[in-house]
Amino acid sequence: MTDTLTDLRAAFTDAGVTGWMHAVDIDSGAEVDYEGHHVLSTASVHKLPLLVALHERAAAGDIDLTELVDCPPDDRASGPTGLAAMADIARLSLRDLAYLMMSISDNAAADVILQRVGLDAVNRTTARLGLTRTRALHSFGEMMASIKEDAGPGGAQALADPHVIARLRALDPAQSNRSTPRDLTRLLATIWRDTACTPEHCSSIRRLMGLQVWPHRLASGFPFDDVHVAGKTGSLPTLRGEAGVVEYPDGGRYAVAVFTRTVSTAAILPAADAVIGAAGRIAIDALRERITLQTP
Repeated sequence: MTDTLTDLRAAFTDAGVTGWMHAVDIDSGAEVDYEGHHVLSTASVHKLPLLVALHERAAAGDIDLTELVDCPPDDRASGPTGLAAMADIARLSLRDLAYLMMSISDNAAADVILQRVGLDAVNRTTARLGLTRTRALHSFGEMMASIKEDAGPGGAQALADPHVIARLRALDPAQSNRSTPRDLTRLLATIWRDTACTPEHCSSIRRLMGLQVWPHRLASGFPFDDVHVAGKTGSLPTLRGEAGVVEYPDGGRYAVAVFTRTVSTAAILPAADAVIGAAGRIAIDALRERITLQTP
């Protein structure tokens, strides 16, 4: 049998990235671990713990997901999608804001939810679930503002400079929202086992994760009509990632988290996106043969 870890290393190398990943069979516990303990900035992947915290508070009766919230245009996080890109006032329910947050990674929608849930509540949720290396430090608007500030007067064009990239606080896990691939697969497993919160709310979380529109990362490794992928992407300059669950028609369920870093500062690098799906496929093929592997 081909060495799975060697295959993963080759896939990352061929794509021109440094990679970290963890995958686990949700039902058997078999795992593939490729530096899955490594602490990384999570970018928009941290919207997943926020979503769980939102539903945990809803399950406790502290929040009504149908509550309507006014979202004025002059008080929104920046971003290229959803409310973050809109010009006019909007009124949406918290559950519809959660849909925008997860399906198109809307930063403004995420920050409206975060204001309602609270940063401390997100950290209490991850602590309760045993995610000891996962921590939320800031809102998504603050993350984007720090990138703008650190880029300096050169603006977005300055992000082509590796020296500018090196000073971005958003890429430093000590100064940003952070987790590990292993923590993220543990979180995903609790959602699919209905233990992250109530079964009803876990079902709602799974539904929203299944509505993500981006097919170019984890889903690209599973181009089959009968294989379902539910996930959440995250992106920062030179950093790409996704955490999600792949479900096979025979009932197999596999939680996967893959992150990559590139030396190139180019914003569009298809190979760096596609290797996330390729790595997920390599790992899950191994898990379906019931192997447990650890990085040497």
